[in-house]
Amino acid sequence: MSLAIVDQDAQGGELAVSKGDKVAFLGDSITAAGRRPGGYCHLVITELNKQGLKVTPVYAGIGGHKSNQMLARLEKDVLSHKPDWMTLSCGVNDVWHGARGVPLDAYRKNITEIVTRAQAAGVKVMLLTSTMIGEDQDNANNRKLVAYNAFLKKLAREKKCLFADLNSDMQNALKSFPKGARKGKQLTSDGVHMNGLGNHMMAKGVLRALGVTDQQLAGSAKEWRQIPNTEVIRLNVSMSLAEAEEISAIAAKEKKSVSALFSAFLARKKNELLKN
Repeated sequence: MSLAIVDQDAQGGELAVSKGDKVAFLGDSITAAGRRPGGYCHLVITELNKQGLKVTPVYAGIGGHKSNQMLARLEKDVLSHKPDWMTLSCGVNDVWHGARGVPLDAYRKNITEIVTRAQAAGVKVMLLTSTMIGEDQDNANNRKLVAYNAFLKKLAREKKCLFADLNSDMQNALKSFPKGARKGKQLTSDGVHMNGLGNHMMAKGVLRALGVTDQQLAGSAKEWRQIPNTEVIRLNVSMSLAEAEEISAIAAKEKKSVSALFSAFLARKKNELLKN
């Protein structure tokens, strides 16, 4: 069961953001991580500034937060900074947290109040559909999330908000991976939180809704892939107890941690491999 939403508000190349605007990103852990280099919020700001807009970010993502918590901190974390724009990414935790989550009726009230208060303060709002909870649209959480995202689409129309359907973007992107690709971590590191490609997907959705063209995004995406320290390959290194003790002794002698020794070693090996 999937939710097909068409972004009715993208400006087709006419940028919605003006020079000198301040853009706030309200959300959960996905948005909190989005401020890092290569994160979706960072990429959005980078692209807008590439367009010569000189925008300023307000990062307001907190891990684990749901709609009720975002409403409670809206004034402190967003409105007090007097942004011109606010993107709102909320819904994953409302569903994912189960009994500790937020039921749909309460979610509707919370999100409506967030948008109403923001607009009353003169802030223009973009609503983002929640991305997936596990890279499998047919699981119970994603089926439940459909109604939450359908509400966001309806609210965007009623409140005349810009709208980026990242959930549909994510579903479509997952279809492009080869059949033999490892399942479950194509766009996320753990089924929920974005990896590099997932952040690219989210940034493109937001930027399209703001009026950045696909041609412009194609050029920028090539640059995004070169941003350093945005991907991590995790390794498990098996060894005997004697070997582990010897490595620990070397680390102590050099006054370094074992992880620092391995990181330096892997950095050298990475450079050697990339030269081949």
